Amino acid sequence: MTVNSDTKIKSELERFGLSEKSARVYFAVLELGGAYPSRIAEKAHLSRSTVYKLLLDLSVKGLVNEIDKDGKIFYQIERPGRLLHYAKSRKDTADEQYERIKNIMPEIEGLYSLTPNKPKIRYFENLEGIMSIFEDHVNVKKPYEMVGFANTEKLESFMAPKFLKWYVKTKAQKRITTRGILPDTSLNKSYNERLYANIKKEFQLNDLRYIPENEFPLNGEITIYGEDKVSIINFSDSQAVGIIIEDKAIHDMMARVFELSWKGAVTKNR
Repeated sequence: MTVNSDTKIKSELERFGLSEKSARVYFAVLELGGAYPSRIAEKAHLSRSTVYKLLLDLSVKGLVNEIDKDGKIFYQIERPGRLLHYAKSRKDTADEQYERIKNIMPEIEGLYSLTPNKPKIRYFENLEGIMSIFEDHVNVKKPYEMVGFANTEKLESFMAPKFLKWYVKTKAQKRITTRGILPDTSLNKSYNERLYANIKKEFQLNDLRYIPENEFPLNGEITIYGEDKVSIINFSDSQAVGIIIEDKAIHDMMARVFELSWKGAVTKNR
């Protein structure tokens, strides 16, 4: 056999399910036409103790057989068809395991749905879906501080003015305060004056800071809100998408990222 042929056979034996060392031992026995363990170890470049274990495993699999020669164990390859038989038995076992798992999947899914402490993720598309995310921001029973990163210029071009007015008014009514980090465009800087113009001064609860638009362009927003939620929205012209992640650990981690960014952002008048 050629070197390329040898390499191909060893490689296929590994893909077939043998370990790299088992493939080397099997191939050594095949090349030698049968041998004692010491000779097989020499041919496979492995220790005798390792080869003894691997030969026993190959024998159990039915891929080699043991012959008693003058009180010593001599190993030979079983007929090559045994490889196909072993491969088919592995396939049959895998198929049987697949069917068993498939049959109990409803029970597993049911138990998984009851598992605590796993993030709950909801996915939304298009205008109606994005509106649902904003409605969730204000669907609360008690005041809280909302923080996040946003491009209100993109928001205003995407969302209907009537809906934005309702959103702002509802935030004010529910005493939801906001700290936000925005790109430093003129429209973003005048966001409070424009959208909160009809809100009483004591309810104008937005505190905004700014970052250079050319260094930190935003085409959407990340909002950390409630006690355990984070929403991420992409205001794409082709297809707007958003998600809500409901998980206390992720909420708190994102809140810490915001606080770090807040320290580096600037106020409008600086």
